[in-house]
Amino acid sequence: MIAVVDYGVGNLRSVSKALEHVGAQVTVTSDASVIESAGGVVLPGVGAFAHCMNNLAEAGLEGCVRAAAASTRPFLGVCVGMQILFEESDEFGRVPGLGILPGRVRRFEPAAHDLKVPHMGWNELVVRNRAPHLAGLDDGTRVYFVHSYYVETPEPSIIATTTPYGVDFVSSAWRGNIFATQFHPEKSQDAGLKILGNFARLVEASEAGADASGSGGVEREPVTTASSDRSAASAGLGTPAGKH
Repeated sequence: MIAVVDYGVGNLRSVSKALEHVGAQVTVTSDASVIESAGGVVLPGVGAFAHCMNNLAEAGLEGCVRAAAASTRPFLGVCVGMQILFEESDEFGRVPGLGILPGRVRRFEPAAHDLKVPHMGWNELVVRNRAPHLAGLDDGTRVYFVHSYYVETPEPSIIATTTPYGVDFVSSAWRGNIFATQFHPEKSQDAGLKILGNFARLVEASEAGADASGSGGVEREPVTTASSDRSAASAGLGTPAGKH
């Protein structure tokens, strides 16, 4: 079972619906005991970094989220749920994060790069370290973003993908059992379903006693240059591909 952490932020229904579509057993919960016993954990997040951190603390869930991230159980952070895994954010002043991964969150500089902020729409993934969650996805696969802040990390080994937007920012991170995306897999149609399906299989393998930090039965693949092949249209998931 996958626990989607309900701490008052995040598009919980969309995430859980997408996971259910790929065959996962899902519960949306604010119960620490359920999160602690789940085979896999998803930490969503939207809005301000500080608001997410405050809500997590007020819900009494910071401890169990830290424990899940420190375990061998597959853990997925999404959007601000990725950002708060890092040490701090520059949003509205210096705001401490969970500090589970090394790095900081900073704002895009529109004037320096002639950018529109927020970065909203479809953009590509450039694979740097092929996490098992990316199995079946090709270099250049496009996914859906909505964000004004991005992660900088001093540790290249945890960068799974980057995406160009004025800078080559970290669009997903991977270390051990933790995989985290700046983009929204639940809005990314075929590519997002592939990632969520891979995550669900890692959870199944972990529950069966496999090593969640390895491939967990999801085959690692070389980087290629075609598009992903799974259809989400019939499920009504995601945002139609369009303007970046």
